[in-house]
Amino acid sequence: MNANTGTGAPRLQVDVDIVCVGFGPATAGFLTTLSKRLLRPDGSTAIESAVAPGQPLQVVCYERADDLSFGVSGVVTRARALREAFPELEQAGIPTLTKISEEKIVYLLDPIGASRRTTLMRIADRIIRIFKFMLPVEFDALELPWIPPFLRKHNGVVFSLGQFMQWVGTQIQSTGAVQIWPGTPVAEALVENKKVVGVRLVDQGVDKHGNPTDGFTPGMDIRAALTVVGDGPIGAVGRQLDELFGSQAKHNARDWALGMKFVVDLPEDTALKPGTVIHTFGYPEPEIFGFLYVHPDRTASLGIFVPSWFDSPVRTAYRYLQHWMLHPYLWRYLDGGKLRSWGAKTLAESGRRAEPVLVGDGFARIGEGSGSTNVLTNSGVDEAWATGVLLAEAVIELLEAKKPFTKQNLEAAYVARRRASWVEDEGRVAEKSRDGFQRGFVQGLAGMVLTWLSRGRLGWPGKPLRPWERVPSAEDFYRDRIPADEVRKIRDECYARGIPAHNALMERAGWPPIPYDGQLLVSHQDALLIGGKVQAPPGYADHVVFLYPELCRDCATKLCVEACSGQAITPGEDGVPRFEREKCVHCGACLWNCTTGLPQDPDRSSVTFRAGPGGLHSAEN
Repeated sequence: MNANTGTGAPRLQVDVDIVCVGFGPATAGFLTTLSKRLLRPDGSTAIESAVAPGQPLQVVCYERADDLSFGVSGVVTRARALREAFPELEQAGIPTLTKISEEKIVYLLDPIGASRRTTLMRIADRIIRIFKFMLPVEFDALELPWIPPFLRKHNGVVFSLGQFMQWVGTQIQSTGAVQIWPGTPVAEALVENKKVVGVRLVDQGVDKHGNPTDGFTPGMDIRAALTVVGDGPIGAVGRQLDELFGSQAKHNARDWALGMKFVVDLPEDTALKPGTVIHTFGYPEPEIFGFLYVHPDRTASLGIFVPSWFDSPVRTAYRYLQHWMLHPYLWRYLDGGKLRSWGAKTLAESGRRAEPVLVGDGFARIGEGSGSTNVLTNSGVDEAWATGVLLAEAVIELLEAKKPFTKQNLEAAYVARRRASWVEDEGRVAEKSRDGFQRGFVQGLAGMVLTWLSRGRLGWPGKPLRPWERVPSAEDFYRDRIPADEVRKIRDECYARGIPAHNALMERAGWPPIPYDGQLLVSHQDALLIGGKVQAPPGYADHVVFLYPELCRDCATKLCVEACSGQAITPGEDGVPRFEREKCVHCGACLWNCTTGLPQDPDRSSVTFRAGPGGLHSAEN
């Protein structure tokens, strides 16, 4: 069937039974569970298609990234849901997966004196250094003798998310029951009379503004009885549904973080054994947490998380990641290593508090974008997978009972399962756990412990704020280190050259230059070449758009420029940031780092992140 596009070009329409948006851990859990029930052991049809009578259920999944191993991320997890799906998980042949052999939490002291520590932390650091002969202190770091149970991943595993997704995608497609199409972004959900009836794929053959060119090809309409939305916290379809159907009462999604990550070859003489897990906090800034997971064959995943409650107008994750690696405690393991891959990802840190409307007529939401992340245990992959499994079980129940995918039926089959699950129980415990960080670093740590001890009944009070309510100007942020007129001069000089100001400001504030070695310590620009390749096929519109240029022009912070993971957003000549799609790694940091709120909708900003192909890809994921 065809539909009119308004340009004279016909829009192809395809009918399927179930369409999935995004191939992440949640959708992988959904498709793994569903695919096992679509065919009988003899290969005959177990559940017949409504759109293709006599054929098995028609299920298709569309993924934005150019392949199924797009995620450059190390994962540590107890793997409860994963082990239910794959009982022999450790023996399944998943590259980089290994059982945890050692786990540490390390408090990193400030070895250079540039970190913005509170008076209380400076006193604590001094006491630790004075009594280091009595404490497990080495290389300017204190190894905690005890790991809080809510953080411990006892009997868990570490693996590369990219390698796992590639492996599980192969398992799903080998069943022959499901189609997965990478490099095929979904533009929007098709909604008729408040019912989701499928999705529309992104148009091709357009200019950067979306205007048709000579090679214009309209995106297909994929109509389906059920649309499964698992496109993460910045997915265009998920955010469209948020606008149409709202969120749960008193819920908000104002807590975010940016994960900046490396995959490295460790030195040949490394003392780190496979399965080692190191969590860090305290440096390079108190609000920044770090991780290092060791895989087989001297490979390690490492990185930092820069949260929304780090009130800096120059929160450059890449520069802070390099200072973190150079900390003496970590550099003794990394010196002589080599960068293999690099990437970044936005993380929804609100957890269950950000839960949207989970179901409606014709749609259901799973994964991180559905509020499944546990922000107390710092765990998300296993929880996301579990939500996909729960939905698959619900879908099978409804199909076998020949019930339609209405809001009422999906609530009874899926939402009820989710409310009775361990994901829900633990999500409720974790709901208040990060509130204390809105008041300060020490309050945040105390709040996490208090939440755990009280099983979620108590917490350190704090209200998550929007970026424009909390991020100070660069002049205010550096007022005790750099005169305001010098801050403005540095920023103006950098912006006149078309580059962010964070490097110049950080070095003026006391952070030493990075000693580039061309192997592991490389410039941000070189990381885009060494650590992967940005895929930006021609013929697509820009996915990052500045909706109100006049607001951007008047913005004094330009945090979208300073925080951009791939240097794809740079200062523009007229004060409006310039976007280069060929450098964008699709992390989504610009979406939640915008400090210009809209007067008519204070929970939205001047930046929007639309559907589009590409992102950072590396064979080393």
